[in-house]
Amino acid sequence: MRVSMSVMGLLAGLGLTVAAQQPGAKPGVLLLAHGGAAQWNERVTAVAAAVDQTQPTEVAFGMATRANIQSAIDKLAARGVTEIVAVPLFVSSYSSVITSTEYLLGLRKDAPKDLAIFAKMNHGSHGAPAAEDHSAHGMPAVDPASPVTTKLPVRMTPALNRHPLIGAIAADRAKSISTAPATEAVILVAHGPVPDDDNRRWLADMAVLAETVKASAPYASVDYMTVRDDAGPAMREAATKELRDKVQAQIAQGRRVLIVPHLMSFGGIEQGIRKRLEGLDYTMTAQALMPDDRIALWIKESAK
Repeated sequence: MRVSMSVMGLLAGLGLTVAAQQPGAKPGVLLLAHGGAAQWNERVTAVAAAVDQTQPTEVAFGMATRANIQSAIDKLAARGVTEIVAVPLFVSSYSSVITSTEYLLGLRKDAPKDLAIFAKMNHGSHGAPAAEDHSAHGMPAVDPASPVTTKLPVRMTPALNRHPLIGAIAADRAKSISTAPATEAVILVAHGPVPDDDNRRWLADMAVLAETVKASAPYASVDYMTVRDDAGPAMREAATKELRDKVQAQIAQGRRVLIVPHLMSFGGIEQGIRKRLEGLDYTMTAQALMPDDRIALWIKESAK
């Protein structure tokens, strides 16, 4: 594996290493990603190609989309891998998409209730390329809410969560719009889940990322929150009020507000954040976590 000295230095500084593959060992990476617009899908495919240079990697787009997961696993099996390592390219492990995927991979005994909803979705409407439907060739249709079939051992890693590389990316995003840290207030803003328990877990991870951002420059303050876009009107309105209150409180203290969307990629949610902040003075980053070469490093590190 060839890794640049600058990358090796970054990993060493974060206490990470790049593991060399053992002779004969050939684990395959199943990269799980939400399908989206063509630009997003191309970015995911490019990251997968970068990881594939040193470890067999296939992408399964969608939200717990069984057909796409099975197709990617079959491709990895055909490439002679010895095990499947599923790596979720998602901001957080705490969502029903992740637990539903765990069930589909045979890593969870009980099917989450939301899996039935995901199974009925038209994933093409989410930009997820659909795997071939073999029922069209006279083969029996497979229940989209049933576990995949494979003889290979399968394990699944956490999502981005609070990984040090993700904190480093968030810190760099804040720096990209910072001019005088001592007079600036950074606010990390994530999509967030609906259930309160999951939201608390998201916020606990974001607190760690916020500490990384705080340590990167002498900002006046670093805060974080979720906007919970998929929740009902009352919860969404409460999140909007919380975000606006945070921004207005910093403006009242004469600080310049830096909004850092904690998203995989721009493509819609950041527009919702802007709408919530209409009429307020702030500066938002020009991009989310991707594209960034460190995402490929995170995948490799996770799949070790």
